[in-house]
This record gives sequence, C-alpha cells and structure tokens, in this order.
Amino acid sequence: MVDAARTVLVVEDEKDLATMVGSYLERAGYVAPLVHTGPDAIDTAHAVQPDVIVLDLGLPGLDGVEVCRRLRTFTDCYILMLTARAEEVDTIVGLSVGADDYLTKPFRPRELVARVQTLLRRPRDQAPSIAQPRTFGSLTVDAVGRRVTLAGQPVGLTRTEFDILALLTASPAVAFARRRIIDEVWDPAWVGDEHVVDVHIAHLRNKLADDPAEPRYIDTVRGVGYRMVTS
Repeated sequence: MVDAARTVLVVEDEKDLATMVGSYLERAGYVAPLVHTGPDAIDTAHAVQPDVIVLDLGLPGLDGVEVCRRLRTFTDCYILMLTARAEEVDTIVGLSVGADDYLTKPFRPRELVARVQTLLRRPRDQAPSIAQPRTFGSLTVDAVGRRVTLAGQPVGLTRTEFDILALLTASPAVAFARRRIIDEVWDPAWVGDEHVVDVHIAHLRNKLADDPAEPRYIDTVRGVGYRMVTS
C-alpha cells in the first residue's frame, strides 16, 4: 500500500473506463477522484491538488491538450496523458504542453498503475544541501531550489524537463544514452518508446533558445544520446 495522502485524479470521459482505472488505483492505495469533462478536470485539480493527473486526450468541453496547458498555469503535479491515437504527433503535442508521460489506448489498468507508481518514485528535491548552482554560459541550474535562469531571467520548465536538465548538468562530461536518462529520470522499470526523451530534449532546447545545429547548452552525441556543452 502507498501513502493514502497520494491523490491521483482520473480525467476520462468513458465512465466505465474511468471507474475501472479508479478501482485499480484505489486498490493500490491511492485516493482516485473521477471526473469526465475538461472544465471539471481544471476545477477539481484546483480543489484537491492531486499528486498525479491521468488525463485523457479526447474530452468534452475542453480537450486534453487545452486542459494540460491550463493545468500548467497553476500546478506542477505529474501528468500522465492517455490517447486513443498512436501517431507521433499526438505524443509530441501532449508532451509539448507539459505532460510528463503518455500511454496509448488500449492499455492494461495494471500498466497504468505501474506508470503512476513510476512517476511518484522519481527522486525529487533530494539534492544535497551543499550543492551549488551550476553555470553553463548564460544558463544557471539550481538543483536544490529547482530553479533555472537564462541570462538572469527565470525559465519555466516542467518537472520532467527540469529533471533531465539537472541530470545532464550534474555530470556535464558524460554522454547520457536515452535509456540511462529514462532509468535516472523516470525509473528502470519504465517501459515505452525511448524517443520520448528526444521530445523532452526538443522542448528544453526551445525554452533555452538552443539551436541543435550550433548548440550552446545541450549537445547531441550521435549514436549515444545527449550531454552538456562544456566549452
């Protein structure tokens, strides 16, 4: 069983599916309120401040992409997006507005619970108190305060984007493979398309105004993965 204080908000317009997912989450020890429309998702997230939101892409009232965008204006909880369409564009759109992970329908409820558990196991706010902010040119990463600034201006990152950047900057000489990034940022038990890392890296680069053709911060190591630019 998990801490009963952990709340997973399930946003799914298929009521039978929502009920089944909620049942599995409750059996795993979570509090799992259910809502079925986009506007209700936003109102309920305001009210209950969930730790994770399971968010369907196709919702009445407001679709999942718009809901996710609005959620990110007031919460940094983990968001697991559900989509009935497996096309890469749906994944990219979902992650671009702040989702941390995604799952394609049909899925096994146990797989969804495992994804939620993986998100909540991710190490957070555990950096040593003596850690100093890391600086790369105009970029500063404060791992303790979970703050990023570029030329002195704050940069708004999602939890996943920050965790990836914190990992890369902690060992700037290391070329991190996608799988290692997943193991460190998500969990070794995470199963899915490893190119999800590429999507998050692309969003990071966009927010840092970092041209991959002439990178100032994040460099692509062909055939391996990514590392920080150190010179």
